[in-house]
Amino acid sequence: MAKTGIKLIIVESPTKAKTISQFLGKEYKVESSYGHVRDLPKSKLGIDVENNFKPTYSILPKAKEHVSTLKKLASDASEVILATDEDREGEAIAWHLVQALDLRGAEAGKKRKKAASEPALAQNVERIVFHEITKQAIEKALENPREIDMNLVDAQQARRILDRIVGYELSPFLWKRVRYGLSAGRVQSVAVRLVVEREREIQNFNKEEYWTIEGDFFKKGDKRIFRGRLVSIDGTTLDKMTVKNDAEAKKILYGLKGADYKIKDISLKEIGRNPYPPFTTSTLQQEASRKLGFSAKQTMVIAQNLYENGFITYMRTDSVSLSEQALLQAKIVIENNFGKNYSLAAPRRFSTKAKGAQEAHEAIRPTDVSKKPENVGFQDRRAARLYGLIWKRMVASQMKEALLEQTAVDMETSDGKFVFRANGQRIVFDGFLKVYRGDENGNGEGENILPKLDKGERVNAKEILPFQHFTEPPPRYTDASLIKTLESAGIGRPSTYAPTLSTIQDRGYVEKIDKRYHPTEVGIIVNDILVEHFPEIVDINFTSHIEEELDSIAEGKMDWTDVTREFYGPFKKHLTEKEAEVGRYSESSDTPCPHCGKPMIVKFGRFGKFLVCSDPESKITLPMPEEAAKIEELKEKTKGEKCPICGEPMEIKRGRFGFFLGCSDYPNCKGIKKIVKKTGFLCPNCAASPERKDNPGDIIEKKSRGRGNLFYGCSRYPDCNFITNKLPQNENDVKDAFEKFLAKSEAVSAKETAVSDGKKAKVRKAKPSRQARGEKKK
Repeated sequence: MAKTGIKLIIVESPTKAKTISQFLGKEYKVESSYGHVRDLPKSKLGIDVENNFKPTYSILPKAKEHVSTLKKLASDASEVILATDEDREGEAIAWHLVQALDLRGAEAGKKRKKAASEPALAQNVERIVFHEITKQAIEKALENPREIDMNLVDAQQARRILDRIVGYELSPFLWKRVRYGLSAGRVQSVAVRLVVEREREIQNFNKEEYWTIEGDFFKKGDKRIFRGRLVSIDGTTLDKMTVKNDAEAKKILYGLKGADYKIKDISLKEIGRNPYPPFTTSTLQQEASRKLGFSAKQTMVIAQNLYENGFITYMRTDSVSLSEQALLQAKIVIENNFGKNYSLAAPRRFSTKAKGAQEAHEAIRPTDVSKKPENVGFQDRRAARLYGLIWKRMVASQMKEALLEQTAVDMETSDGKFVFRANGQRIVFDGFLKVYRGDENGNGEGENILPKLDKGERVNAKEILPFQHFTEPPPRYTDASLIKTLESAGIGRPSTYAPTLSTIQDRGYVEKIDKRYHPTEVGIIVNDILVEHFPEIVDINFTSHIEEELDSIAEGKMDWTDVTREFYGPFKKHLTEKEAEVGRYSESSDTPCPHCGKPMIVKFGRFGKFLVCSDPESKITLPMPEEAAKIEELKEKTKGEKCPICGEPMEIKRGRFGFFLGCSDYPNCKGIKKIVKKTGFLCPNCAASPERKDNPGDIIEKKSRGRGNLFYGCSRYPDCNFITNKLPQNENDVKDAFEKFLAKSEAVSAKETAVSDGKKAKVRKAKPSRQARGEKKK
């Protein structure tokens, strides 16, 4: 068949394909593979462990149609160009496309001594890479094609095979010992362990009481109040825990009664504060979590969209370097927008500190620094906010340091026994702070200006106050802090942080409450089993060591089969031993069996823990005591509830997502109802409606689907769409919430009317039809 002369470019996503198409002529056709096209089969291990761990790949069901279309286009094209992402995952997709579309040349497999499965590309097939989607970058990539980097492919393949071995062989162990459907993974299990151990630190933490003595001071003739803290008594410096209780605090206050104060010492120093480097994948996820409230997954989805639409450079990177062109552009933008005094004489260059940093990409930056956030005109507010964060961070990294004047003033009592210290800070030159504020370590960047004071000058104490404090346990992990911990330990890589955090939530091992990770009951049990019986799988150092070996494969320093063999041998032997040794998970209990009186034991089922008779012949089961109490409580709350289908009484049932009401005539009737948590207030929107005022809904507690955030809405939804974010405490709160709801509804309605009117205006201004234009010409 004759070739069409069309050059076919294949990328991963349709958005990326659409953006690249804008930069190329008609001789190019850009198509998408829609992600991965091949993977290990779901129904079996798919790895021949006896034959150098040779994998068996199959085309994914969802990709079969795309592969068929691409295969036909490739056979007709004069040239096929693989333009997938430049990291390990992208290189692997390109390699799989070569095999799935049969793009191998006659010399396949002869290029490397240890080559087992890689194809040499056919003569009309090329591989190109770029780290930003701009016209210049695409044209440069087309001028510089290369071969597929099999070292990167092997590193990705080794990660996939190791993860499959752990998941496929260790998960059934958990099914038999705990319950069906559980899973284990190299990186996910370490992440769960971190969350569980932090929870135990919090549970075992013993808080200690301590007190601080603080005073509000002012100088004569100046109304400004400044605060000082007691730092010394009789020449002895106070540490955090010196004042242990109320009695000791009162003793100090008694000694300060009626005291006069004077300035003992003033120290003044100027410090410089440098900006942070431009974003890597992990720091972007951390800052987007901290500043914008985005989850790691949300951040990566939005960043991917920004990249594929040509707004930012590639978003999976651990490099902090910037191209010379970007540095020059940043300098021009800084001088034009903020003045030459904010610009550096020479560019500021950063070095990558992340453990195991890989692939020398650029940092995440705007592709065109001159595109200020407010001038881009994003339709999606979240995209605008993330782009703004990236732009500000990159521009700030090339601005002058901020200069801060820090003042420490010591005030002593007239007898010299007590010394208070007040700290002040003044920004002398804001430098990069003009664009980007927010210290990742929590240090203040704002101002706290003290009045002008002189040594020996008298000051007055308006008030001296004692403050009670308690030491606090370490905080639970957020997306930001968990990613930071994983990265600092060398666990995972830019492409794995977000999927790992999503996986441990999807598996039900952890849950997010107020944006912080809490381990679930099943998460704790699985973690404890793995820590006791498979410590190497959840060992931070061992997992980090594997990551380093994967990096060595990517650099061509190690063979992937050697790394896999080194892991698999001890792992398989250990698993076989534990399968023979370890029985099903159970705990003893004090509850006697109501049938035979023998002690019941605790087991774990689909919906959590339950009690079962210890007699192997018995099939008696009971809910846990705390669950039984909960059921009784719910029975009282739902008394009188009738089935919406048949009218029979409803019973408390438990399912995957918790308790619900089910018809007592099940299985003849399958009527179900949610158990709602009422606030005790009727819906004001229903009360104001002529159709619903005689049967208004209740204001009930609800949860958002995405983050699980609490809000309150009408029980008659969707007939009534009243919502409020605040739990009403009284009728005035209900009234205020209703007024805000009405105001918001009116604003939305006005906006929709404006949009509708705009569309109508466009229709009126539309060009006349061809027929009408022809008649006009005549």
